[in-house]
Amino acid sequence: MQRFDAIRPFYDSEINEALHDVVNHPMMKTMMNFTFPEVEDEVWKEQLKKTHSIRDFQCNFIYNTIQKVLEKSSEGLTTSGFEKLEPNTSYLFISNHRDILLDTTLLNVCLFEHGLVMTASAIGDNLVKKAFLATLAKLNRNFLVLRGLTPREMLQSSKLLSEYMGQLLLRENRSVWIAQREGRTKDGNDETNPGVLKMIGMASDETDLMNYFKKLKIVPVSISYEYDPTDVLKMPQLMAEANNEVYVKDKNEDFMTILSGIMGTKKRIHISVGDVLDTEIDQIVAENDNANKQVQALAQTIDDVILKNYQLWPTNFIAYDILNETDRFADKYKESEKSLFERRLEMRIGSDNPVTRQGFLAMYANPVVNKLKYQDVI
Repeated sequence: MQRFDAIRPFYDSEINEALHDVVNHPMMKTMMNFTFPEVEDEVWKEQLKKTHSIRDFQCNFIYNTIQKVLEKSSEGLTTSGFEKLEPNTSYLFISNHRDILLDTTLLNVCLFEHGLVMTASAIGDNLVKKAFLATLAKLNRNFLVLRGLTPREMLQSSKLLSEYMGQLLLRENRSVWIAQREGRTKDGNDETNPGVLKMIGMASDETDLMNYFKKLKIVPVSISYEYDPTDVLKMPQLMAEANNEVYVKDKNEDFMTILSGIMGTKKRIHISVGDVLDTEIDQIVAENDNANKQVQALAQTIDDVILKNYQLWPTNFIAYDILNETDRFADKYKESEKSLFERRLEMRIGSDNPVTRQGFLAMYANPVVNKLKYQDVI
């Protein structure tokens, strides 16, 4: 067994066999019938059986699936910043995280459309317990982050993960996506966990860790959905945390969240990529002589860029005004948009649970609160 076999996606040489294994799976049929409703099953099956690389699978199948998802469940995807990136160049995309599958898949749609290197993307192994999902993840160039480990296992796993990311970025010229912290943001506060950066830095071959981060070419990514398709599904965990209770997921909860994320209403979506962090890292080194403080400062810098580039929607301003019983941002939305949001709030939460209602509103309002820390006028 090779060093990275436990966590890596398929090699291109393994793709065809993997596709033959799942071509008749009912979930593959569902996905392909959704993507190509006019096409006979035998036609897409033959095409799948002739596919021999991840890129061909992504470009000929997954890209079309995501276009259909956008068509059915959104009012379109807009982007900013991609023109600043270079073709044939690998980047480490560190992103805020809202949706289990769509965040990475939509980023890769944007990279593909801009002629840029697509990513290998980190995904928790807890999300791919079902055999078909595990295969689909590996077909889509996902690598595994192992969960539920002992502290000692966690250390070994983190080191392996770090080395694999370094291998992809520095030797295979493959971009990498990783969330700024473990798990999706459920309260609307996008904050980078310095532990993620420390994990990435474990494979450093530089005496100065910050020089290693410069070599990786870190690009902060902001993704925002006008409506979070999984907003109500995030409430039980938020409420448990508010009550200092341990939250235990239902057996199929992750799978249901993935489905809701794909097909739930999103309205508009925006992805913004920042500049490569370079002079910012020089400044961090100049201002901090302590390695720990440098990592914390880098996490803060990533947060600053993500928040600055985060696209706010009418839903964010509406939630802020309702939560704070004000009309401060009334010029940012129409009454019809407010009525629609209030109807969603009523249908999903109701009025007899004030704590859950507060959590739901805060999830949408917090990006406004955080943006106000950086600028007085939005």
